[in-house]
Amino acid sequence: MRSELSATSTVFDANRARGAVRFDVHARDGVTRRGTLRESGSLRVRFPSPEGEGLSGVFVNTAGGVAGGDSFDIDIAAGEGARLTLTTAAAEKVYRAPGQAAELTIALKVAAGAHLGWLPQEMILFDRARVHRRFDIELDEAASLLLCEIVVFGRTAMGERMEQGEFVDRWRLRRGGKLVFAETVRLDGDIGAKLGRSAVAKGSAAIGTALIVPGDEALVERIREASESFSGEVGISTWNGFAMARFCAQDAARLRADMMAVLARTGATLPRLWLN
Repeated sequence: MRSELSATSTVFDANRARGAVRFDVHARDGVTRRGTLRESGSLRVRFPSPEGEGLSGVFVNTAGGVAGGDSFDIDIAAGEGARLTLTTAAAEKVYRAPGQAAELTIALKVAAGAHLGWLPQEMILFDRARVHRRFDIELDEAASLLLCEIVVFGRTAMGERMEQGEFVDRWRLRRGGKLVFAETVRLDGDIGAKLGRSAVAKGSAAIGTALIVPGDEALVERIREASESFSGEVGISTWNGFAMARFCAQDAARLRADMMAVLARTGATLPRLWLN
């Protein structure tokens, strides 16, 4: 029996998905264009027709989702004056992991005068999924950033909930070389029960974060003016030169609607895929 289990584990490990994308963009005569691009494994990025002076990129995971032991790495650099918006072709599904957690690593570098919008569609965690994600963000003091992430614990539209699993989310933001934001969220074990606690999510199945750089009190007030339209809970604050909005809702559709209402107040242009 042990030999059979060992053989099964060996086959499982050998079939894990690996993917990496690394590229840079630069501005020339006010128009952003792609520089060097490197892709490997099951992760790809495609660039639709340019929209105005900026450039849009869409990530595609040809593996069809993320499973335990998978590893995906993204490394992006936006040069001086460049404007780049990134999203995903669809919501990313993270499936049950019997052993090792999936690893997602994202490194973003934004130079002076450049703007980067990180706007993927939702990440959906199935019951007993295990995933570790890491963001490392380096901004010039004169750069701007809009980073939005939505995590859904189970496909609520199909009556599913995430009861057990592991979700570790590590964010580090440096601006002008100085660490201005550091946070690690960890939910593991009986996640369903933990999300039911009033101090955690009060039974909600979707959480989200919008990180806006630069951000000030004037921006916070503009967002708060839209509070009557929110269907979930939204909190917004500013410190260290950036603003952050936190979202919590019963399902992904409500949270996405709240996120879009907040982004409208920032003047952001949403990817076309968000509007379909």
